[in-house]
Formats: sequence, C-alpha cells, structure tokens
Amino acid sequence: MSELAKYNPALVPKPYACGQFKESHVPTYFFLMEFLDIQTGAPDPIPFCEQMATLHKESVSPTGKFGFRMTTCHGPHPQNTTWEADWSVYFGRLLRQFFDREIATNGHDAEYEALFSKLEDVIPRLLGPLQAKGRQLKPCLVHGDLWEENTGTALGEGGQPKIFDAAVMYAHNEYDIAMWRRDICRFGRTHTREYLRHMPPSEPKAQWDDRNRLYAIKFEIAHAIGWPQTAPHQRALVSKDAKCLIDKYGALGSLDVNGTS
Repeated sequence: MSELAKYNPALVPKPYACGQFKESHVPTYFFLMEFLDIQTGAPDPIPFCEQMATLHKESVSPTGKFGFRMTTCHGPHPQNTTWEADWSVYFGRLLRQFFDREIATNGHDAEYEALFSKLEDVIPRLLGPLQAKGRQLKPCLVHGDLWEENTGTALGEGGQPKIFDAAVMYAHNEYDIAMWRRDICRFGRTHTREYLRHMPPSEPKAQWDDRNRLYAIKFEIAHAIGWPQTAPHQRALVSKDAKCLIDKYGALGSLDVNGTS
C-alpha cells in the first residue's frame, strides 16, 4: 500500500504502520491505515480508470525489471516476485506457481495438467513480441487483485475512487485489468474501454485480447485455490481459454504485429 501511495496518494487510504506482534503464540502481524467511509463496489469508470492509468504511467520500477522488492500475496497466497527482465518469463513463472498450488489444493487431473503444459508453450509466443523488434515494455506498479471487493468510492471526498487489499508488483499494465474479463467481476467493458482511452493497448495491438485472455487465466486459477468448491467450474473456464490460445498460437510460433508468423 505504501508503494501505491507513493505514486498516487489520492487513490489509496493512507498507510500508517505495519509490523509483528512481539508476544503471540503464532507469528502475528498488523497493518494500520487511514479509516475511510467507503461505498464498496466498482467505482465510476471515468475518474477511476483515469487514476489507475496515472498510477501505471507514473510508477517506475526501481530495478527496471518486473517483480517486487519483497514477496507479496494475492489474497493469502504468496507470489514469486523475484526480479526478471523478461515479462514472458516472469508471467510464466507466476502462472506455474499458482497452477501448482491449485493442483495441490484440488487434486490431480491428467488431462487438465497436460493442457496447461501446452499453454506454457504459448506464453513466450504470445508475450515475447511485447519485447521483440526493439519494443520496450515498461514495468508498471499494478494493484494485482483489482475487483469490486478491493475498490470503492470514498463518501465525503467528492466521489474519490479508492483501492486497497492489493497484491502489488511491477508488471505489464494490461495484467491489472485482466480480472475484469471474469464473468463474476462487476467491472466490465465500460471500465475496460475507459481505461484503454488513457492507456492504449501495447504493441502488437492486434494481440491485446489474447493477452487479456491469458492474464485472466491466472485469476481464474487463484479463485479455484481460494474457493475449492468452485474448482470444477474454474477449471472448465481455464480449459476453454487455454484451448482457444493453444489453437491460435500452439503450432504457429510467435506472431508479429501484422499477425504473420
């Protein structure tokens, strides 16, 4: 939260302190931040998306790489945020970490696991072009878990959007809005269109929707870890999106901006 506040303090409740209790039977930690009277839910897309775009534009990775200076958590689940210059490598590692955790939580499925292995071959083919042919991909500070339960509108502050309960890292900015693709998320096309007005798709622009589909898979997998009873449904969604990407990229290799192999 402190990192988010550094780049867009109006967007987050002010963080005050964090630490570990000196005396407790199990390791116990605290985090104190400003109290705000907030109406939870998806904020007005116009101010909210402009402020999220500002966060992504203004933030600067201290190493110039993707990752974070410490382990962060998506919900209760630690994320491997070790610094990495290659975004396709970083995202592939993160996705594999969450997939392995989901299998450990919900059990093995040979067909599902084989499909995921094929999807892993797609990742460099789809994300590699972002940093190919002289293209530069800026690592942006992302919230990392941007859905309506982690956002709101402050009452008495002129409708100022707020974000909290973050899973921060420096990542491709498009990763931050992939959660909005999910069928249970109340953010939708209106928010996505408004965000893209301020932060147009990265090149190759023609692959924007495919990247969005790939990034959304991480959030579907994370949901299956947090709510194991939904695993059959979540695995079906992951499989559907994985098959779509494998059919398109699995045998073609990397596509350039013109859509040729």
